[in-house]
Amino acid sequence: MINLGIVGYGNLGRGVKAAISRNPDMELCAVLSRRPDAIQEELGDIPVFNSEDCTMPEDMKIDIMILCGGSKEDTPVQGPLFAKHFSTVDSFDTHADVPEYYQNMNTVARQMGNVSVISAGWDPGIFSFERVLGLSFLPQSHVYSFWGKGVSQGHSDAARRVEGVIDARQYTIPVDSTIEEIREGNTPELSKRQMHKRLVYVVAENPSEHERIRKEIVEMPNYYADYDTEVIFIPEEEMKKNHFELPHGGFVLTSAKTGENHKQIIEYRLQLESNPEFTGSILVACARAAYRMKQSGYAGAFTMLDIPPAFYSPLSGSELRQKYV
Repeated sequence: MINLGIVGYGNLGRGVKAAISRNPDMELCAVLSRRPDAIQEELGDIPVFNSEDCTMPEDMKIDIMILCGGSKEDTPVQGPLFAKHFSTVDSFDTHADVPEYYQNMNTVARQMGNVSVISAGWDPGIFSFERVLGLSFLPQSHVYSFWGKGVSQGHSDAARRVEGVIDARQYTIPVDSTIEEIREGNTPELSKRQMHKRLVYVVAENPSEHERIRKEIVEMPNYYADYDTEVIFIPEEEMKKNHFELPHGGFVLTSAKTGENHKQIIEYRLQLESNPEFTGSILVACARAAYRMKQSGYAGAFTMLDIPPAFYSPLSGSELRQKYV
């Protein structure tokens, strides 16, 4: 039995809890939150602690701590803090900052003899696999990643951090004409703006602040500045009624020519009714992998690319070879 803890109990934390319940080799032993009193009733007998203090009772054994905070402000701080005490899994998804975050986590985890799986999820994560496999199997290929149409939790969280924003929901929308052009075997050089649009619904505290909020969102580096972004202000009631679901999905397309100029296209697609529940399922599989790596003597930070695929599965190596090879 692998003993797990969750840090942060929003949409992703709840997705992780749901995933743990479907894995008989896992047990949720504790949840850490900035609002422990508010969630204790929902969690019943599961102990809840304040996430501002990462120490746990001495008699509580946690094998892997799964970090479910936002990538903009939570994970960069909580990651190194918790890696001092536990092996960890997180879904840090600010692509541009992954190398620096990896170095920070690798330093701490190696020093403490822990395993930290970083930037796990479906992108970065599964889509990272598909990009690397596509480039490996089809040399000199072009790889394209499309996200949506769906709600990006990271981008929504970033918009909610803008002063004066009560709530925000960001939809990533692929440009359909660009996808069809690639499926036809063309390999255009594309900017981020040519591949996606971003639509942000915002509930603001004060209507007089709309223009400032809109400007801060559309100019936000790493999140919105490189895209055509539309910000729509709506009442809180409309947000709760029409934007409470968290669907998402996307494509990775690899296009190349082989041999006598033959077109070859690899397409990997996700269609998700619940982004946080799917991401939570990936994090739990990564927790199993981190546990096995720790048991095998590994230490340091790892992405999903660095982990043997068999480590994610509850099946043994012989079962995997018999059923799926």
